[in-house]
Amino acid sequence: MNKTIKTIFLTGYMGAGKTLIGKSLSKKINYKFYDLDSYIEIKEGKKVSEIFNQKNEVYFRKIENKYLDQLSSKNEKKIISTGGGTPCFKNNLNLIQDTPDSLSIYLKANVNTLVERLKNSITKRPLILHLKNDQELGDFITKHLFERSFYYEKSDIKIKTDDLELSDIVKLISELV
Repeated sequence: MNKTIKTIFLTGYMGAGKTLIGKSLSKKINYKFYDLDSYIEIKEGKKVSEIFNQKNEVYFRKIENKYLDQLSSKNEKKIISTGGGTPCFKNNLNLIQDTPDSLSIYLKANVNTLVERLKNSITKRPLILHLKNDQELGDFITKHLFERSFYYEKSDIKIKTDDLELSDIVKLISELV
């Protein structure tokens, strides 16, 4: 890359590794790290699951858009780990694409990888809280990925993470900035 990248957006399905990779990458390249869901929780004083339960998903998507805009406008070198649905709602994809000096990266994982990564954290994730077993989780992810991949695929760079170690992914991304 010949231009200076100020903002790196990590997109992908829940369980793709956006937060883990973002934290590790921020240490390696000395960028500030923001997890959009955590940022929302701090600003709203509630867990994402509480916001979903007490308000609804429509309300959550509205404030998610507001806080994505807030973070992407910060004048600093930063990594923003988006929520799994972030690029698919409101004008979030445009915000991501139109942020000056930015790079969007789709961390792509297959359904089996995502099931393995998510099956032990179902209770922490409001969208999959209702699922009872690995089969239901796999079916849900398959349907969601079909709906969301259109948005994810618009990222500047796509990295298949299934068979890569964290350190390999971080090295790969750090070489781009």
